[in-house]
Amino acid sequence: MLEFADVSKSFWTGERRKVILDRASFKVNLGYSLGILAPNGTGKTTLIRMMAGLEQPDEGHIYRNCRISFPLGFMGGVIGKLTGTENARYIARLYGLDPDYVEAFSRWVCGIEEYFDMPVGTYSSGMRARFNFSLLLALEFDIYLIDEGMPASTDAEFNRRAGSILADRIRESTVVIVSHQMQTLEKFARRAAVLRDGQLYEFDTLEEARQLYDYETQG
Repeated sequence: MLEFADVSKSFWTGERRKVILDRASFKVNLGYSLGILAPNGTGKTTLIRMMAGLEQPDEGHIYRNCRISFPLGFMGGVIGKLTGTENARYIARLYGLDPDYVEAFSRWVCGIEEYFDMPVGTYSSGMRARFNFSLLLALEFDIYLIDEGMPASTDAEFNRRAGSILADRIRESTVVIVSHQMQTLEKFARRAAVLRDGQLYEFDTLEEARQLYDYETQG
């Protein structure tokens, strides 16, 4: 389970204080994937980073009683001066996994051939996205976090291969996805919440969440 208890988070933009969460409380239970709707600029990425532990709340507590992924497309542990091989083996050791397995799996999934043995810092943005995604798929989590704002690969073969593996993973896991588009959420979740005025309003169906979201954004 992932739980936010009276969590507050805000930023000073230079002109005003931007509130992301205001003493918000909610839970994500295993087996119940959740889509979160919010317009651009309202703090979707900050929220997903808080779930992963990459951002800390100003107040309140976040409880993580299960294995939670880093956001899809993010890998803070990757070191630019190390090769893909070295990074894959380093990440494997961090998670207590077999370095040979993680290296071989990541090499196969990302499909960047000889570049896998070159420093990650020399990769193009697309190659780095593929490498990071392959590392995420090499690890298994209870909750997968997906931020629509994360970079995606334009390589069709990689998307097919990685997409198939991700589909297998999430069939037995829980997904939390943040987006400003309902169509994106429909691929992963059957219930949704709306991030509004520092609170997360949860609904049992996507349609109920859509009605509030459309009212807020179009009204």
